[in-house]
Amino acid sequence: MSAIPTYALYGEDQSHDESWLHWETITSRSRLYGFRISPHRHDQLYQILYIETGEASVMLDGHTVEVAPPALVIVPPMAVHSFVFSTDVTGFVLTLFAQDVRSALAEIGPHANGLMQSRILSPMEGVVERDELDLTVKRLVTEADRKAPGQVAALRARLTLLLIAAHRLDVAAARQQSAQQATSERHARAFLALVDQHYRDTRKIGFYAGKLGITPTHLNRVCRQILGTSALAVIEKRIIVEARRYLQFSPLSVKEIGILLGYPDPAYFSRFFARSVGYGPQALRDGLAGQPARDGA
Repeated sequence: MSAIPTYALYGEDQSHDESWLHWETITSRSRLYGFRISPHRHDQLYQILYIETGEASVMLDGHTVEVAPPALVIVPPMAVHSFVFSTDVTGFVLTLFAQDVRSALAEIGPHANGLMQSRILSPMEGVVERDELDLTVKRLVTEADRKAPGQVAALRARLTLLLIAAHRLDVAAARQQSAQQATSERHARAFLALVDQHYRDTRKIGFYAGKLGITPTHLNRVCRQILGTSALAVIEKRIIVEARRYLQFSPLSVKEIGILLGYPDPAYFSRFFARSVGYGPQALRDGLAGQPARDGA
């Protein structure tokens, strides 16, 4: 396996500019490589990509995300990253020395160092909105090209403002994610309670989703996120638990148990049980779990 290349700027072994801030449009470099930037990393450099329009597939340390503009992509030193851009992409790439970013973050506050981790941040209403973010980036870029007294101080101030905006979005996104997690956990608990009440009656995901006031797709997403499996698998697992109880502790036949659990066809019930457990219901009842099922009504 070949080593991941470490560049100053992509495709360059050393930077041509000793300035502490370098900027370029996304298209100026990506066009040279067919709008595909292969996996690489930077040693002491910190990059901020502002994707203004177009589309981008962003890989950060092995995780690929389809990014909808506008968005900031934070790439800290040594983070392996790659990009696939649409040909109509617009935006900027800002490259800075990591120590300058650390200094600016230290001035913002103790929790701002979260921006030394990879991030993908989007404008949020009431936090940092699209126009504000766009203007903040473009004022920094404009100042970088302005040869005027106080430029370095102005650049550092503009950079700090951009990092403050990114920090605010990062904090807001974390709070939103926490709130979404709490909501998902409530939905998962409510779903489990509904399954306990209705698993004998129906296995239709739409029924449970309707009771929760969410879509079946949303319910499946919640189950995978919180419970680690699909909604249907949760229902079927509950059925299997009850089936085992009846098979072990009741005199009911396999056919009667199947009907009781919503499976009027005994052959189908036996196949479902065997698929879930690895052997048929009659084998469990007979204490022959290690042998092929020989099910009957």
